[in-house]
Amino acid sequence: MSQSAQTTSRRPWQWDEPEWRHHVERVRAGRSLKPAAWPGGARCAVALSFDSDHETIPLRDGEVMPGKLSQGEYGARAGVPRILRLLERHGVPATFFMPAVSALLRPDEARGYADRGHEVAIHGWIHERNMELEYKHERDLAFRCADTLERLTGQRPVGVRTPSWDFSERTLDITRELGLVYDSSLMADDDPYELLAYHEPTGVVEIPPEWIRDDAAYLNMDRYSAVRPYTPPRQLIPLWRDEFDAAYAEGGLFQLTMHPHVIGHRSRLVVLEELLGHIAGHPDVWYATHAQIAQYVWRRATGNGTAA
Repeated sequence: MSQSAQTTSRRPWQWDEPEWRHHVERVRAGRSLKPAAWPGGARCAVALSFDSDHETIPLRDGEVMPGKLSQGEYGARAGVPRILRLLERHGVPATFFMPAVSALLRPDEARGYADRGHEVAIHGWIHERNMELEYKHERDLAFRCADTLERLTGQRPVGVRTPSWDFSERTLDITRELGLVYDSSLMADDDPYELLAYHEPTGVVEIPPEWIRDDAAYLNMDRYSAVRPYTPPRQLIPLWRDEFDAAYAEGGLFQLTMHPHVIGHRSRLVVLEELLGHIAGHPDVWYATHAQIAQYVWRRATGNGTAA
């Protein structure tokens, strides 16, 4: 049973003030780490990310029939090569958050990301829901993920995105114990910030994602539920363009989360192609991995070389 499942049986309106404060203050946004300037005088930073989930989502749910698994296989077989070619054409680095099982199924893919200059970061073992796990299991899987990615890519991961952006009461403790530089699962700001644990600075940089900037929120498909890709792909272009334009105007960060099995289809990758074309029309943009963003903003804020 997870820690959260063991909380008081009282209903939320029956909590006393110390109890609801305890929940709220467990993990909070600390000081903003938005820098006064980006490298080379850039006005805006752009951090593209791809969650290479592949077959792990159906596997996590115990769905082992070929149909669901083939949807994930598409991401690796067709989506990833298409994405890598696009990134190479534009000379853009990206961060690939990869479940360990995805990496074990395709070690050449995991290594290929690193060999091309992209970042490979932690994204769970089998896309598990960590809020349903006991602490010892969540911790064990996190360390196994880090060790597996290091062995397969030759680089120790420095960041994590929790599967489905689930964040348990122990996730931050585990992140700190692993010595990770950043997390990219929480959504308290548009720009990077430092995570607090019960008011105490942790040295962990948050690179905040958002469902607004996630392809799956618009384009997912599930045969047996009402989840359908109701949004025509090209309707994402003005949404994401407006997000970038606002980040550019504010001198901030534009972060985007995508999935090879979602964005990697022919009619959908044109969205990213056109978005990159729009961004290219703006001078002074810094494309960086999530790790580069985290390390840069931490250096600017503290004068130290690494976060955490």
